[in-house]
Amino acid sequence: MYSEDDIDEAVKAGALAPEAAVSLRAFVERRNASTVVDQEHFRLVTSFNDIFVSAAAILVLAGAGWIAASLHEALGGAAAALVAWGLAEQFTRRRRMALPSIVLLLAFTGCVFWTAWELLPGAGPGAQPGQAAAVAGVVAAFAAWLHWRRFRVPATVAAGAAALVAAALSLVFVWVPDRHVLDAILATMFLSGAAVFAVAMRWDLSDRERATRRSDVAFWLHLLAAPLIVHPVFSMTGESAEPFAAAAVVTLLYALLGAVALAVDRRAVLAAALIYLLAAIHDVVSEFGALSLRMATTILIVGSALLLLSAFWRTARGAVIRALPADLRDRLPP
Repeated sequence: MYSEDDIDEAVKAGALAPEAAVSLRAFVERRNASTVVDQEHFRLVTSFNDIFVSAAAILVLAGAGWIAASLHEALGGAAAALVAWGLAEQFTRRRRMALPSIVLLLAFTGCVFWTAWELLPGAGPGAQPGQAAAVAGVVAAFAAWLHWRRFRVPATVAAGAAALVAAALSLVFVWVPDRHVLDAILATMFLSGAAVFAVAMRWDLSDRERATRRSDVAFWLHLLAAPLIVHPVFSMTGESAEPFAAAAVVTLLYALLGAVALAVDRRAVLAAALIYLLAAIHDVVSEFGALSLRMATTILIVGSALLLLSAFWRTARGAVIRALPADLRDRLPP
């Protein structure tokens, strides 16, 4: 399996003629009855070797961290982070293996967070862990920036953003009284999700044809933004005692999110909100039949609706796009 970046680099290296690359993309679009943009490609596994290397890397990281942690907890995180960086030099920078690159990225940023947490005085007994977690999140975000500068793994930007979101959520426990923590957490999640979504759209709009690595960066950012936006929004329906009213509200919200997903041509927000739609429809059908029958009916309804949307994605997206202002329409993916 080859990514759009691989095709572009083959053209630059002279291994593939530009005309051949255009013909290849056109052939794939005709075969799939969909444009390359609508396919929302991202590379995760290119062969079983990706899984094999990822499993081996996890074992090496766990072993190195475990041995070093026997001397000091912070040394465990530092050792695993250094090993992850070293392995990335081989499997990310040189061999460009997708799944191992993501595993090593997550291991590196996570271990940097762990090391910073263990070294900060705020992590000690009697201290406020929120402050330590916030500082560790900022340190992990900076580590993700360094990783991006070196390896350019598309998921890195989302990993750094996730570290900053974790830092913001940690500060809520420090600054907000206990009785208001839940509301503050939801508000912080929503604002963070909106900010991440804005950054994702900035990357997306810089590559409308989704032919470069910038589109992959946007994909991972959308994947992070979706649950941060969706959970606070759908939490508003959690206190409703009337299942039909709650289901109507959830369905309306899901439809609005679906319109946004169609406009920006990203399915992440629909996937993130799926669990809430399933729960709402299950409450509606809970009056009928046994538990297994209710679950089967819920799954059948939602699954059929999503398959129908997938089959007519281009048609539905065309209707949404035509309803938008011309200046906005011209900036979105074609």
